[in-house]
Amino acid sequence: MNKKIRIGVVFGGRSGEHEVSLRSAESVIRALDPAKYDVIPIAITHEGRWLSSKNALALLPPREAIQKSLTEGDPLPVVAEPRQPGIVDVVFPVLHGTYGEDGTIQGLLELADLPYVGAGVLGSAVGMDKDVMKRLLREAGLPIGDYWALLSRGMDAFVRDHSNDLPYPVFVKPANLGSSVGITKVHEASELPSALRTAAQFDRKVVVEKGIDAREIEVSVLGNDDVEASVPGEIIPSREFYDYTAKYVDEDSRLLIPAPLTEDQTREARRLATRAFQVLECSGLARVDLFLEKSTGAFLLNEINTLPGFTSISMYPKLWEATGLSYPALIDRLVDLALDRHAEKKKLRTKY
Repeated sequence: MNKKIRIGVVFGGRSGEHEVSLRSAESVIRALDPAKYDVIPIAITHEGRWLSSKNALALLPPREAIQKSLTEGDPLPVVAEPRQPGIVDVVFPVLHGTYGEDGTIQGLLELADLPYVGAGVLGSAVGMDKDVMKRLLREAGLPIGDYWALLSRGMDAFVRDHSNDLPYPVFVKPANLGSSVGITKVHEASELPSALRTAAQFDRKVVVEKGIDAREIEVSVLGNDDVEASVPGEIIPSREFYDYTAKYVDEDSRLLIPAPLTEDQTREARRLATRAFQVLECSGLARVDLFLEKSTGAFLLNEINTLPGFTSISMYPKLWEATGLSYPALIDRLVDLALDRHAEKKKLRTKY
């Protein structure tokens, strides 16, 4: 009988997306096959405290199915030392946003010599920073929309120099956050200062993106070197744009899976998604968000999410399910990809 894999599911975190992470972790833990995995839940509080298995459970809904699938094991040591056998075999960082999706926890796990699900330090960091991400995509010749980037200390100067020249409507966002946290749609110049202040509450760098009259298309990507793309999906938001409430609270938003696209459009969406994944040096998984501009029929890359939501209504697993890969099988693939990548890196020389 094969030995079960001890998987540390890390969730919570010091991020504006803390609550989203709890929802994702609940779904992931429920989907892990107890015949294959021993689950070690590891929670990070809003304040940054790491909680061991028993205390971590307090942050999750007290559902019987979850409780039965968990094993009370030793917590993952948060130290920069090579891993000790018997703690965990692989880590699934179900963390969204700051300190979870930006390369920081990935760097910690690299130092600890632990396999983990998702992109590495570089792919996580550049995928998280909407400014750097767009620069790299543009450098690779991939289509993106117009945008402006600024530091929070330069907000007054930006308003003075650009408020009357921007192509309204525009979207003002924290550069390093997701789940539509801190985003404002700005319709006219008078709304710009308030929107910048809102975004600056979450990040010291802010991006201002040109509003595009477009359909919102998303593609799930899976793999390390050999990359696969799912069927595309389309979001019909219940609100003016796909904000936090539309994503996680309001159930009136519609997900069309597969998206009603032509064969050529479907092929192009999948091509752009896999190409963006490769250009940004991602691995494991990502969800790529695109705009299909109504006036031109052309695709524009909006952003990449290297640790997309895994809730029961999240697009990433739903797209793979529609492509023929069930939620539990998807998690199995992600774990295998993490172990494969780690094994490959272990072959590299560290002494000369």
